[in-house]
Amino acid sequence: MHYTNTVIMKSIQLPLLITLLFLQACGPEQQTAQVETIQEYPVMTIERREAIINTEYPATIQGQQNIEIRPKVDGFVAQIFVDEGASVKKGQPLFRINAPQYEQEVRTADAAIKNAVAEVNTAKMQVEKTLPLVKEGIVSDYELKSANFNLHAKEAALAQAKASLANARINVGYTQINSPADGVVGAIPYKTGSLVSSASPQPLTTVSNIAHVFAYFSFNEKQFLDFTDSFTGKSMGDKLKHFPAVTLLLANGTVYKEKGRMESIGGLINTETGAVNLRAGFPNADGVIRSGASATIRIPMSAKDAVLIPAKATYEMQEKLMAVLVNKDGVVKPVEIEIMDIPSGEFYVVKKGLNAGDQVVVEGMGSLKDGTKIKPATVKK
Repeated sequence: MHYTNTVIMKSIQLPLLITLLFLQACGPEQQTAQVETIQEYPVMTIERREAIINTEYPATIQGQQNIEIRPKVDGFVAQIFVDEGASVKKGQPLFRINAPQYEQEVRTADAAIKNAVAEVNTAKMQVEKTLPLVKEGIVSDYELKSANFNLHAKEAALAQAKASLANARINVGYTQINSPADGVVGAIPYKTGSLVSSASPQPLTTVSNIAHVFAYFSFNEKQFLDFTDSFTGKSMGDKLKHFPAVTLLLANGTVYKEKGRMESIGGLINTETGAVNLRAGFPNADGVIRSGASATIRIPMSAKDAVLIPAKATYEMQEKLMAVLVNKDGVVKPVEIEIMDIPSGEFYVVKKGLNAGDQVVVEGMGSLKDGTKIKPATVKK
């Protein structure tokens, strides 16, 4: 009897022990899994507020004047008066071209003038000789008219010889090339002794007037419409007057000390790129900015009563910009948003998809699926 009770007790204890071991093994994992399904995510509440949004566009710099210096006569570079990068004034000598053929033309034209003067004097003497003979009736009027016509012809030849001399002297003057404007000398590809002409593929140099520089950049069509709608004025000129001052970021990332102004907007939209060209002007009295440099234009845009969302709180999916909404129960829902078409910055201006008071996930939203429950953690704006 004792043996039987022992067997029964063991048969009861064994299933109970197995059950307890199973519960001990499974219980904590199930609890851990349940805790892990509700993760904490940083969220923020969308508000309507006024803000200044800086938008940036790549730009190229051109000087006020970029003048190619080319020779007007054929010859050899005899002398170079300036060096590359030198600042020059209007009228300052740059090059001297050795062109002896033009000096010879001056001597030839000068000799032709002397010969023409002699022929004019001879013709005058002939007129003076014929005139009294006509009065006395010794010769006919025909002889006098012929002498006068010959005199006029010789005077015309003299005038032509003088014109040839003036032209020859002008050509000789072209052998010295002076700067047509104040500016900075560019590269000098031809050295002393090089043969140059007006048909040479490269200019002798370039003189850039960079006292005032222009930054050229472009908007796409949507950006152009958004910006023009933001400013008052009937004409584009009136709108430009209300355009805010712009900032120039140099190639090394530093901010240029002088502010610039929008000066013009292109009248055509490029049919291939859909871009509108714009130009901003900057004073450059110190010559810090050089023509041909690359830079970035930063335009401040005032957003009044706008719905703003941090750029980091958005992500792209199938060419759509998305944000993740969180309801009062902590359940998320990805939504498509439409923003003002401006280059990426710290914030986007939301045109459609979000309203003031909505809560959105700020980080890690790309991995969240529709209907996932999270633990919101409010972050400061």
